Amino acid sequence: MDNREEKILKEPMQAADTKEENLAHGSNYPFSAIAEEDEKGAAAVRDAKAASDDVVSADVDIEAGPEGKEEEKEKTPQELKEELMENLDSEDSSRDEEEEEEQLEKPDYETEIAAIIKSNATPKALRNRLSDYHDNDIAEVLVDLSPAYRKKVYRVLDVATLSGILEYADEDEIAGYLDEMDLKKAAAVLSHMEPDVAVSVLREMDKTKRSLMVDLVDEDFRKDIALLASFDEDEIGSKMTTNYIVIHDNLTVKEAMSELVRQAPENDNISTIFVLDSSDVFYGAIDLKDLIIARQGTPLDDLIMTSYPYVYGTEDIDDCIEKLKDYSEDLIPVLDNSNQMLGVITSQSIIQVVDDELGEDYARLAGLTAEEELAEPLKDSMRKRLPWLIALLLLGMVVSTVVGVFEAVISQLTLIMFFQSMILDMSGNAGTQSLAVTIRVLMDENLTAAQKAGHVFKEVRVGFCNGLLLSTISVILVGLYIMILKGRAPAMSFAISGCVGVALLTAMTLASLLGTTIPMILTKLKVDPAVASGPLITTLNDLIAVVTYYSMSYLLLIRLLGLRG
Repeated sequence: MDNREEKILKEPMQAADTKEENLAHGSNYPFSAIAEEDEKGAAAVRDAKAASDDVVSADVDIEAGPEGKEEEKEKTPQELKEELMENLDSEDSSRDEEEEEEQLEKPDYETEIAAIIKSNATPKALRNRLSDYHDNDIAEVLVDLSPAYRKKVYRVLDVATLSGILEYADEDEIAGYLDEMDLKKAAAVLSHMEPDVAVSVLREMDKTKRSLMVDLVDEDFRKDIALLASFDEDEIGSKMTTNYIVIHDNLTVKEAMSELVRQAPENDNISTIFVLDSSDVFYGAIDLKDLIIARQGTPLDDLIMTSYPYVYGTEDIDDCIEKLKDYSEDLIPVLDNSNQMLGVITSQSIIQVVDDELGEDYARLAGLTAEEELAEPLKDSMRKRLPWLIALLLLGMVVSTVVGVFEAVISQLTLIMFFQSMILDMSGNAGTQSLAVTIRVLMDENLTAAQKAGHVFKEVRVGFCNGLLLSTISVILVGLYIMILKGRAPAMSFAISGCVGVALLTAMTLASLLGTTIPMILTKLKVDPAVASGPLITTLNDLIAVVTYYSMSYLLLIRLLGLRG
């Protein structure tokens, strides 16, 4: 009998010995309990014996080994491969089924939240049920609710919860929600928001309401929003928050931990602790994890990162994003001109800023003066689009005037007008492609003059090679089109198609050059290259293509070959 069997059999025996011992010493042991324990003891012995038999049986099987079993036939590599493929296929199918089930079972939080708000639950029950959902989901529902139900939410939820929910909405929406609250509660909700969000919301309000709100917030918060409001909207200081932990460099590790604990209740951003010197000048930063695991005798200087990235509040947002894109820090300190800390930029703010900048650049590439919203009024949408459309209309008139100059050429050989739109479209497409690539390249401000020249040369080569291939195809197709469908002689057909091919090659090459150099010139002039939008480049390319095409038609077809008709 091995150790396992002994342990199994000893347990009920020890229980029985304990009972006898209690009886021998005359302890008060009820007879009903004795009878019950006798029955339990007997059952335990039976179970122990059965377990012992199972253990012995298992040992015998193990010792017997493969003697009592038929030896499995060794599988061939092909069989193993097929079995592996079957297992992988079954795993893929089961994974797909699980994903489909997850998609089918994904709850509709917005419908649930709306139903809760519209229910007749008591305020406490309503508050408890809404606390199970994320603030962002509740913010999404507020837009679709009627003002009466929104006011119900304002009355039920506390100020801190409301501010957390509203921060997920757009600034203009937040301003509208605050207008629906009574003035004191609206000011209290605003005071619990991040200062940069509060400033953006105040800018959306009318002057009278803004003045009343500023008067009602507490003194410290008023100073914070005044600081942020002192920066222009395109300066990085307008996007910062004063919510951060700061200590001085003369503390010990233990004192630094105590200071962190003291400041943490009032500040959410505690992942990085910023360090100032005795003059309150920014010195560096400490990672929270490093401070927690440091021993008490460790000098604080050993934990401070003195090469931590920072920005100045008056720096342009675009320049700061370019500088910070290679860092993955959650918080970036913002300094004044005396190198003292004003606040921090959170990673969430950086993402929002990048998103806003991309939206603005995309709008400019489409010929808009600003980004548009889905539910934007007609008047605002027209105001954003009309400036560029008017400018392009004037440029279009210039193109039409140039076409009029070649009226004599068109009257002598009207067939060439059939292919004008093809050349204009292809040159516009080539120029827009070069424009998009160049704007992306110019995001790197460290480009040398040689690298920029190399990029121009590359784009011109790409335009030329694409133009050569497409012009060769067009010579064949246009020649066949004129010969078969228009019934012209082969010589005349392929003479015209050859002129079309040369004009297409020239127009695409020049368009690539134009689409590359215009953004570079604008960048040199400190103008956003996105202003060189697609419609502008396309219109300028139309002008070049028209001049190129009709000039070559006149020189090659009319003057040189003397074609008419």
